[in-house]
Amino acid sequence: MDDEEVVIEEDEDLKHFLPTGFGKRTKEADVARQLEKSKRPTSGETLTDDIKHPTKGTEDRETDEEDDDDYDEDEEFPTSHELVLKTHDRPITTMTVDPSGSRFITGSTDCTIKFHDFASMTPNTLHAFKSVDPTTTKQSASSETHPVHHVEFNPNSPSQVLVISATPQAKLFSRDGEEIREFVKGDMYLRDMHNTKGHISAITTGAWHPTNRDFFVTAGTDSTLRIWDVNMPLKQRDVIVHKSKAAGSAGRTRMTAVAWGCPAQGGKSLLVAVALDGSLVMWDGDGNYARPAAEIREAHKADTWTGGVDVSADGRTVVTRGGDDMIKLWDTRKFKQPISVVEHSSTSDQYASSNIEFSPNSSSILTGSANGNLHILNPATLKPEHVTAVTPGSPLISVKWHDKLNQILTGSANAEMHVLYNPNTSSKGAAMVMCKAPKRRHIDDDPNFTTDLSQGLSGDSTTTGDGIRTGTSYASRHPTVGLTVSGRSRDPRRPHIPLTTPFAKSQPDEQHIKNNIPLSSMRDEDPREALLKYAEKAEKDPMFTNAWKKTQPNTLYADLSDEEEEGPEKKKQRQG
Repeated sequence: MDDEEVVIEEDEDLKHFLPTGFGKRTKEADVARQLEKSKRPTSGETLTDDIKHPTKGTEDRETDEEDDDDYDEDEEFPTSHELVLKTHDRPITTMTVDPSGSRFITGSTDCTIKFHDFASMTPNTLHAFKSVDPTTTKQSASSETHPVHHVEFNPNSPSQVLVISATPQAKLFSRDGEEIREFVKGDMYLRDMHNTKGHISAITTGAWHPTNRDFFVTAGTDSTLRIWDVNMPLKQRDVIVHKSKAAGSAGRTRMTAVAWGCPAQGGKSLLVAVALDGSLVMWDGDGNYARPAAEIREAHKADTWTGGVDVSADGRTVVTRGGDDMIKLWDTRKFKQPISVVEHSSTSDQYASSNIEFSPNSSSILTGSANGNLHILNPATLKPEHVTAVTPGSPLISVKWHDKLNQILTGSANAEMHVLYNPNTSSKGAAMVMCKAPKRRHIDDDPNFTTDLSQGLSGDSTTTGDGIRTGTSYASRHPTVGLTVSGRSRDPRRPHIPLTTPFAKSQPDEQHIKNNIPLSSMRDEDPREALLKYAEKAEKDPMFTNAWKKTQPNTLYADLSDEEEEGPEKKKQRQG
């Protein structure tokens, strides 16, 4: 018996029940499945159920050649996969990414800017870590809010963010959302714009200096460009007044777009701006601003909003996207006639910040369209090299191609932000997020179960007997919108609502109140009777006039006569 070995049959149920190891177990991500879910339809077209992919056995040579072309195209342009974020409530008008590609900021017509961090995101937690209203003056007072026109990281100092809203004052924020500096507003009663210290009307856009970390330019509706030094917020460094030559304009117009470029190999910088009168003006970025280096009066149709302008990496070409449904390419060395012209539907009449920009190496030109497509154009002929649908039916307003991430960010009118990438050629950013394991949900993450009672219920909402909250306003129908995880309001201007619970409405013991709270019985007493009961005591033992008690004269009242008791005599009536 001792020599016999004990054989235990394997029990599959017991094997699954017992743990395979000890300690904390990490949840591994199914990267292949997550990447497959984020893959976009081929060639940018939405595939329907009627379109079926051919099997490998039935593919012919033509299909193989087309697939090879699509593969090469996908490798060239990072548009094969996408990451969708919806953190705004209204159209996204502008966006910016820091040079390292770890953090990006979006601005919208909902008057807020949202701060996002790729490192803190997971496939199921695509949220902004901070929301800021750049026009808020005091947290305790309600102030006006304005849509955000332009947000841009300082390319030479990523700790600074330029924020342009529909106000005459530009602001600098830190990368964490703290306001650093606000620049001065000019005197609107001065006629000569050279004598004003800042813009006198709303700013439309702005741009950083390509090499100097302290300078940036703003374009305003007061027909001026103003160059600022971040260390001098009380007055601009230089002012450029654009004198319009359009009939009936009195020499003034609105500056709609501005770009500040510099050749990558070094050299003088270039300042280019577009006005509402259709003119395209170019200045030496480091030199004399009294006279422009070149000017084209009718670059685009007058009284149409040209919202997009950009300078190539070599500083030799300028691209503009006008409100006249035209995209034009210009040569800075022969700044008279456009090199190429192509017709392209414009959205600047509704969204003024609709942009157009060169790719990081200026090998392509990116822009959106009114039907939600992303157009990647040839930089010489402006012919489309790649067109892909991002938000069908919703205009694509802003685009951004980051060089380090090799990813394309787009902002749409439906408040969605799409990050297009390719797992093979893109690095970090959205590709890093989709390679993470989804965050495990905790019950405290659901605000429906962890609402802070100190916020109370909405004033226009009611609670039925079944515990269902109803209401007529958007806030009452969506009680968790605009709240943190703990249930508190994200808006610091919202007043604190006192605690209201069923326990606060109940009546405590009356005898306990009388014994422990002084003068509590006075709540149910008539105030007139409460005063008159001290009248006799005040007359016998006065508290304030006791020192003059012996010297006070006696109160004497005159006795009424019989005539006075009858009342005053009536006035005699006049005889007519």
